[in-house]
Amino acid sequence: MEYLDLTPIRRVSGTVRLPGSKSISNRILLLAALAEGTTRILDLLESDDTRYMLEALRTLGVEVSGPAARGDGETMVASATGQADTGGLAITGAGGAFPVRSADLFLGNAGTAYRPLTAVLAFAGGEYKLDGLPRMHERPIKDLVDALRKVGANVDYLRNEGYPPLAIHAPKASAEGVTRVSIRGDVSSQFLTALLMALPLRSPAAEVTIDGELISRPYIHITLNTMKRFGVTVAEEGTNLFRIPAGARYVSPGEIRVEGDASSASYFLTAGAISGLTGGGPVRVEGVGRDSIQGDVALAQTLESMGAVIEMGPHWISATAGADVKRAGKLRALDADLNHIPDAAMVLAVAALFADGPSTLRNIGSWRVKETDRIAAMATELRKLGAVATEGPDWLRVEPPAKLRNATIDTYEDHRIAMSFSLAALGGVTVRINDPGCVAKTFPEYFRVFGSIST
Repeated sequence: MEYLDLTPIRRVSGTVRLPGSKSISNRILLLAALAEGTTRILDLLESDDTRYMLEALRTLGVEVSGPAARGDGETMVASATGQADTGGLAITGAGGAFPVRSADLFLGNAGTAYRPLTAVLAFAGGEYKLDGLPRMHERPIKDLVDALRKVGANVDYLRNEGYPPLAIHAPKASAEGVTRVSIRGDVSSQFLTALLMALPLRSPAAEVTIDGELISRPYIHITLNTMKRFGVTVAEEGTNLFRIPAGARYVSPGEIRVEGDASSASYFLTAGAISGLTGGGPVRVEGVGRDSIQGDVALAQTLESMGAVIEMGPHWISATAGADVKRAGKLRALDADLNHIPDAAMVLAVAALFADGPSTLRNIGSWRVKETDRIAAMATELRKLGAVATEGPDWLRVEPPAKLRNATIDTYEDHRIAMSFSLAALGGVTVRINDPGCVAKTFPEYFRVFGSIST
């Protein structure tokens, strides 16, 4: 479908069962492939990103079985939310060494597959080429490659220095004893995640220090939590030191369930808060809640600061508008540092259209190196709706218009832009979403599910 027209939405209310987390899904898939034993994975996300990871693991000789692993264009039988509904997928781990020692891998624009696989294959003792879509060629990877080279990795750039595609060769034996490595933390937390996941494949103890600020720290906690479930405990000392014990190895937990995606929850919770202004809501999401290991649940607190009423259980969250903002007919304007929830924060730029004054989203520089330059893209599309949008290197200011305008939204092949701007239809305007299929990256059934709670 080239575009999707969303007519004005009067209200949203109801319950949504979330798809599995992309971040958790791809971490679990890779660790299960590296572990000793067979892992049964429940509630795995069915999306483009997990499909790329699964295809890469099969190419590397990992045994993937179960109805969710057919590999014939119907990789998983998806439920209404894009969550696997097949009784689970089984991965027989390679015990740290992939059977296939020479392969060409295509990973689309899946950073959660490309970065960790780069690090893991750097210690695999083979010859590999990693490629992706044109946008992946624009996403920096130099900081990860530099760190890997410090511990013996032998990686070459095939086109532009500092960017994919890559050629990975057998590691250099001369660096086998290196146990300390530093890595920048202010470009992408995926670099640190990749390094931490790969270092247990080497026998020495290792220390990783962070140069500068570590952005998106909650995603590192997802990594550490998932590694621990596969038998490797990383000690976090202070804010910039991580220690991996000698002789660490991944061991299957037997069975593991993927938590619902907290980033996907952001659209529905924000919709509940906006719709509550005019009598809609609440909207409840199930699959993520107070017990979540995902930092993006903190979006709920930010919505509260804008006037939402949030209720939360161990595995669910609901949102609507509070009485004061309902009387005013506007959410409260926002001025916040959102470094800890960069993915979930995108929808707040659209929520700002419904605020009582200008909102500023700060410390979001990582948006520049995501699926697209998200700061520039969001500013451009917000202006189409009538907002005054001003951007800086790591911030975005949104001044809402007196009245929203009908608009055609370009999505830049970015799933989060498409999902975020769907909420503009709650403002009494028609919104055309170009390339709605881009949501397949994380939530293939998003627009159907959003429509199911809309009137």
